[in-house]
Amino acid sequence: MIYRSKAPLRIGLAGGGTDVSPYCDLYGGAILNATISLYAYASIELLNEPIIELVAIDRNESEKWPLAAHLPLNGKLDLAKGVYNHLVKEYGQLSQGFRLTTFVDAPAGSGLGTSSTLMVAILGVFAEWLKLPFGEYDMAHTAYEIERIEMKMAGGKQDQYAATFGGVNFMEFYSDDKVIVNPLRVKSKYLYELENNLLLYFTATSRLSSTIIEAQQKNVTDNQKSSIEAMHHLKEQSQMMKEALLKGNIDEIGPILDFGFRYKKQMAQGISNAAMDEIYESALKNGATGGKITGAGGGGFMMFYCPNTTSYRVREALQQFGGILRPYQFTERGLATWSV
Repeated sequence: MIYRSKAPLRIGLAGGGTDVSPYCDLYGGAILNATISLYAYASIELLNEPIIELVAIDRNESEKWPLAAHLPLNGKLDLAKGVYNHLVKEYGQLSQGFRLTTFVDAPAGSGLGTSSTLMVAILGVFAEWLKLPFGEYDMAHTAYEIERIEMKMAGGKQDQYAATFGGVNFMEFYSDDKVIVNPLRVKSKYLYELENNLLLYFTATSRLSSTIIEAQQKNVTDNQKSSIEAMHHLKEQSQMMKEALLKGNIDEIGPILDFGFRYKKQMAQGISNAAMDEIYESALKNGATGGKITGAGGGGFMMFYCPNTTSYRVREALQQFGGILRPYQFTERGLATWSV
């Protein structure tokens, strides 16, 4: 028997960063995101010997361990180990060896929520095997708890919920880990137009998002007013984006993205840099009306809204920077698990 799962990566359209504690605990956060046709995959094959084999094909990493109550975190394949350790602690020692194989369609540090989405995929494949009674909120919260609390990896809350629920969602974040996911009923023609006009561009660099997020958290803790005010504006941006999408005012999305980009750079140092600013300004000069850095910033993917037929000029202009335009489609479904 083989157990499988896949969970979609996401693009954050508005409100990025307001899902990170302590901001969301103090002021409440709001984010609008959408899942896309890039995925994290996980498979479990049962073995006839008492060993654990972990394989990350995209990272060319693998380890073997005896079937044990705890796997040591050593910076290698830690997400898989973190899930395993949590499940053993909560449900007891597993009685059969297994091989866990993972793959992600985008590199780590790309700003599409890769680590949290992979966490959801790994937790999902174990839930399929062990028949764990997880609802969607249970799945997302457990993935968040393992990654952020037990493993102490800095970051927000949106990625685990996006990967689990899928689709276009307006999410609200409050103190005591309260999260409300509001699925948006956006007309198909509006999503087709957004998909047509929104370019996804990989800058061919990755970054360690935790350092940027930790700086952002410190700014809130230290009551840095300019940083906190910027986050207030990003929360406002999520409402603006929600209204534009639901009403079909798709060409307003470019300026709304630009509004957020200007404020996001004020949240913490390192979110943008000279190279990314040059890419952004080149896109604007060639017809884009706005864009953003996905995720925490500092590298990874960028997005540009190109109305009418300007995307062709923007595509050509971006060639000089050595990045990659990545095709995608919006997806409606979140985590999927099955066995064969």
